[in-house]
Amino acid sequence: MRSPRRCSRNGCPRQAVATLTYVYNESTAVVGPLAAFAEPHTYDLCEPHARSLTAPRGWDVVRHEGEFEPPPPTTDDLVALAEAVREAARPVQRQDEIDIDLPPGQQTGRRGHLRVIPPAK
Repeated sequence: MRSPRRCSRNGCPRQAVATLTYVYNESTAVVGPLAAFAEPHTYDLCEPHARSLTAPRGWDVVRHEGEFEPPPPTTDDLVALAEAVREAARPVQRQDEIDIDLPPGQQTGRRGHLRVIPPAK
């Protein structure tokens, strides 16, 4: 499952709500709403880092006015979540729950707290 985009700042665990882009030829840092896709040479920021960003001396900062809101979940996110839940709910039979010594058809199996015992001959 794809996790929500996180802030690019080292050690920051918060969810990203803004994107920082540098326009080098104009010496400008632009902080706007979170871009639809993560792009190279851009940085995702959480709200505190987006609000407190400063630029190098001589540079301008253009900042989005208004609230930074987390993006709504996409259908891809919802489908990935549903698939993860299905996968986690699928029963897995462990190797130690199968009697390998017995010939096929006489193996015992285990499901939860029940055990299947073959009939006596």
